[in-house]
Amino acid sequence: MNQNQLICGVDEAGRGPLAGAVYAAAVILNPEKSIMGLADSKKLSEKRRDALALKIKEHAIAWAIAYSTVEEIDELNILQASLLAMKRAVESVQASLVEIAPLNLLVQVDGNQRPKISLPCEAIVKGDSKVQAISAASILAKTARDAALYDLDRQYPMYGFAQHKGYPTAAHIALLRQHGVSPVHRRSYAPVKALI
Repeated sequence: MNQNQLICGVDEAGRGPLAGAVYAAAVILNPEKSIMGLADSKKLSEKRRDALALKIKEHAIAWAIAYSTVEEIDELNILQASLLAMKRAVESVQASLVEIAPLNLLVQVDGNQRPKISLPCEAIVKGDSKVQAISAASILAKTARDAALYDLDRQYPMYGFAQHKGYPTAAHIALLRQHGVSPVHRRSYAPVKALI
């Protein structure tokens, strides 16, 4: 990595749940404004993630959050929909960085798959615990997805989205059986498909 190269970290949240969009974030941290406590979002409490998300948005050189809809997940499959959300997040960051030559940007993505983007891109397995910018992206993606699930909980209170965030818990499956499939459930997922 050359001296003036910037890292754009990218991660997604919400591949496993049965409902709601899948979110992705892209973050370019400011090397001069370090943020203490960045880690894989799954290892942090919700309160800690929310506090860090505010710091990331305040101090990062650039950040963006994007998503793929339930319809896109069902149409493309969850992996492709996740990569599409990542692509949208990166392109949004790119658009906000007109003054930085794109040659100086290296995109690092959590996992073993890369989105189809025009910038140089590396996939890093367990990147969210190895690369600060990916940790930051994982936090923004997770907090955005959680916020969206609280909204869905207000729209569809009978499913308990605020508690399980759409993940296939026993309680969620029981409520799905009781109330049927909502417009925000992923119809291509086996437990949902079984109830249609």
